[in-house]
Amino acid sequence: MSFAWPDQLIVTRNVPLKPYVTLAAGGPAERFCRLRTTDELAEAARIAQSEGLMVTLLGSGSNVLPADEGVGGIVLLNQARKIELQPDGQVLADCGCSFQELFLKATQAGLGGLAFAVGIPGTLGGALVSNAGAYRQNIADFVEEVEIVEGGKRRWEPAAWMNFAYRNSRLRENPGEQVVLLRARLRLPLTDSRETYRIAKENQRQRISKQPAPASAGSFFKNVVDKELALRIEGLTPGMRESGVIPSGFLIEAVGMKGHRHGGAMLSARHANFMLNVGNATATEIFELAQLAKATVQRRFGVMLEEEVLYLGRWTSLPA
Repeated sequence: MSFAWPDQLIVTRNVPLKPYVTLAAGGPAERFCRLRTTDELAEAARIAQSEGLMVTLLGSGSNVLPADEGVGGIVLLNQARKIELQPDGQVLADCGCSFQELFLKATQAGLGGLAFAVGIPGTLGGALVSNAGAYRQNIADFVEEVEIVEGGKRRWEPAAWMNFAYRNSRLRENPGEQVVLLRARLRLPLTDSRETYRIAKENQRQRISKQPAPASAGSFFKNVVDKELALRIEGLTPGMRESGVIPSGFLIEAVGMKGHRHGGAMLSARHANFMLNVGNATATEIFELAQLAKATVQRRFGVMLEEEVLYLGRWTSLPA
């Protein structure tokens, strides 16, 4: 099959993905293309979709795990990072920009709302796909519309198109849906930068006190929302009981798997919901440890943990 790729879009083959994901595990990309502007990304997505090539979009690699068997089709590495801020609170940002950089630039411009983003790794695109959030706020709270490429066509869609839910969106629900996120238009409240920094500093202090320093995928599992279970379990805070939200790390620790190691993979001894690669772990070892944690929690509490991390590529071990 031949591809009419412009000269500026360089496609290479069998590119190892370990350097591009924070868990430092997984196999190669069958095809790989690095994009530095939104226009380049849109063109690459248009061509790949028109040719029927499976597209996997990669940002900072902080919430994904490629299979050891590799990722077929083409991996598009989004390095488009432009951020435009307006005095009225409107923000136009490339999905390849760092979530941290977006927070900093918005705060410096007197725009609030994103203090929860401090310490959340990854890009805006990844944040949108998983509706990233913390401290009872989510990125979906501020999204007005998103720009996408679907079926080889570039267009804008309102925020409702994303079907945002807790740590979820239509792009997580339908991983086979060939959609590439390009940009997002946000609306942020005008605020005193000093107050935003104060909130962000406190959020960061809490994260540092709880979360491990080594690179990881961030929170590996979504928290469990189960009001009945929250009322039965001892050790939860009144706020957790009231909201019905049970931290996955709490459940993993309760079944004795905090610090558990499988090959080179380990559930952090500091925060049980953080998966670490501590010994050149394979993606399969990380996946197997995750499945062991899920099965152990289910046997004890009757709930099935759900991954925040997305599995990419040709997994022969994934359940049907």
